[in-house]
Amino acid sequence: MNPEPSPPAVLCRGLRKVYDGGHGIFRKPSPSVVAVDGLDLEIQRGECFGLLGPNGSGKTTTVEMIEGLLAPTAGEVELLGRRWGGDDAKLRERMGVALQETYLPEKLTVAELLTLFRSFYPKPRPLAALLADVELEEKQSAWVGKLSGGQRQRLAIACALVGEPEILFLDEPTTGLDPQCRRQVWGLVASYRARGGTVVLTTHYMEEAERLCDRVAIVDHGKLVRLGTPAELIAALPGGHVVELEVERNGAALAAEELRALRSVGEAHLSAEGVWSLAVSEPERAAAEALALLERKGLGLARLGTRKASLEDVFVALTGRHLRDG
Repeated sequence: MNPEPSPPAVLCRGLRKVYDGGHGIFRKPSPSVVAVDGLDLEIQRGECFGLLGPNGSGKTTTVEMIEGLLAPTAGEVELLGRRWGGDDAKLRERMGVALQETYLPEKLTVAELLTLFRSFYPKPRPLAALLADVELEEKQSAWVGKLSGGQRQRLAIACALVGEPEILFLDEPTTGLDPQCRRQVWGLVASYRARGGTVVLTTHYMEEAERLCDRVAIVDHGKLVRLGTPAELIAALPGGHVVELEVERNGAALAAEELRALRSVGEAHLSAEGVWSLAVSEPERAAAEALALLERKGLGLARLGTRKASLEDVFVALTGRHLRDG
């Protein structure tokens, strides 16, 4: 008889979170805010799953409900086959959480802080292994307050790994880090996954999502917009290439409808910086058509470039916004 398969690491069905607007004596009641609106997600064990969305899209609220920090207004959440409201302490021992910015006691040494966190778990990961994981062996006697930003972030992740969790939540783990520190964090994620761990990741860096995630969910206005592997999502973008077009003085002098009317252009979006991104199948032909359009309208060209489509382009095409837009 074949054993029953393990339940998914995360299962969400009809997940919804509404914040009441509230009211006061001297002001009118404000409307309620729907942060998450009927979200369905299934995250398999052993995968790295990315949750992408601009500020206010509902991704942080979603993660906090999965982590048991927020109670949903409606819907169901299962984490590692269990629901919150039972033996929550045991369930929390099986998960690790690293926030975008973690406030750690500055007057403890690295070793003292990890020793403190190890005391919270019945079977903690050995101190030497934790220090090796995050490459802080030489800093174990240093005060936390003396660490660099990258070292502090790696230490925060080490604190999340103390209990050898089955699932690790990383909220913007490399924001503000230089490229070298960012790659060190990526190495931490790869090592953890090699030991069988599951990762749920939110990030503003599309390269990070493409590099680390098996699948990504794009969320906007509390709803799931698209789900798939990075390669699948990029392949679904019309054309697979992007022409970037910057017009002298005023990019808004062009209309999206004019650019989409060009035969080689599938999508056209204007960034906050005034740069047009055109999703195209034939970059050379699309560039020539765009230049001809500028000439007809008497507009000057400031910059023109071509490149392969990325996850950022998929995000813009689906939401009309860049990932860092609010």
